[in-house]
Amino acid sequence: MSVLTPTAPGGPTGTLAASSAAARTARRYASFALRRTGQALIVVVLAYVLVFAVLAAIPGDPISAQLDDPQAGYSEAEKAQIRAFHGLDRPVLVQLLVSLGHALTGDLGTSLSTAQPVTAMLGAAIPSTLALAATALVLAVLIAAVLALASRLLPEGPANTLVRALPAVFLSTPNFLIGLVLIQVLAVTLGLFSLVEPHSPGSTLAAALTLAIPVSAQIAQVFITALDEAAGQDYAEVALARGLRPGQVVVRHLLRPSLLPTVTIIGLVLGEVLGGSLITEAIFGRSGVGTLVQKAVAAQDVPVLLAAVVLSALVFVVVNLVIDLLYPLLDPRLRGKEDLR
Repeated sequence: MSVLTPTAPGGPTGTLAASSAAARTARRYASFALRRTGQALIVVVLAYVLVFAVLAAIPGDPISAQLDDPQAGYSEAEKAQIRAFHGLDRPVLVQLLVSLGHALTGDLGTSLSTAQPVTAMLGAAIPSTLALAATALVLAVLIAAVLALASRLLPEGPANTLVRALPAVFLSTPNFLIGLVLIQVLAVTLGLFSLVEPHSPGSTLAAALTLAIPVSAQIAQVFITALDEAAGQDYAEVALARGLRPGQVVVRHLLRPSLLPTVTIIGLVLGEVLGGSLITEAIFGRSGVGTLVQKAVAAQDVPVLLAAVVLSALVFVVVNLVIDLLYPLLDPRLRGKEDLR
């Protein structure tokens, strides 16, 4: 006669239950990730349609201006043939569908002003802008982290007050003024980089710092506020009462709950990083997507403008998608079934 004994929590039944719960959580997260990815794709397509409609509503284009120039000497048949080659003789809706279909295959069309493939033009400009934006974002996060941690670790006094005031100073300083000061100090006075080599590592670092300083201010303000709110919770006071040093309390108890709002603001300031790169590239004489957009605006080059704007929207959507997918990984409270919707 056997006696049934309860299984220990760590026994086979407990292990099986834990594995089953982990599998359900993984399935919910996979479904959540697929839904968010599908929504992101829809947003990108809608952005393409909206930008195309706005650009199509702008009167005139460089092709018509060249064709209608009496000195060009084009016959009516030649004008019709050139317009047909660029698809300008079709209804706007047909142009949109054709353009969208080509874009989905990686064909972004041909520049109206240079007759070069837009994909090749963007491919030549993206590395410079990507290096600038990525370096600026990393520097902004590092500056913000240093300011936020210093605001918690420094004792109350003039130094702490100065650290907490710096984000407001950074945010109120114009981008171009920071760039001019860095050029004067780092390039002219100290000679750390050459102005005639705008794509050198030193010049790239100075340009990225110009872009990072005002962006870091927003991240630092949110990070400092999140740390202050976490420091006011009961668990932080209990940790201090147990004898933990302030640095240990920050690392063990305050840092993780402060990451959610900080990661959110990092995704939101990405648009500012991309937009600020245009001004920064002009200040430091760099050639990138910003320079390409400036020339396209001056020449009314619709395919280039469309590709550049949609590319910016794509980057913004992808970064926010990644941040959205990171939320359940950063906060275990968001891993429940009701939250992954």
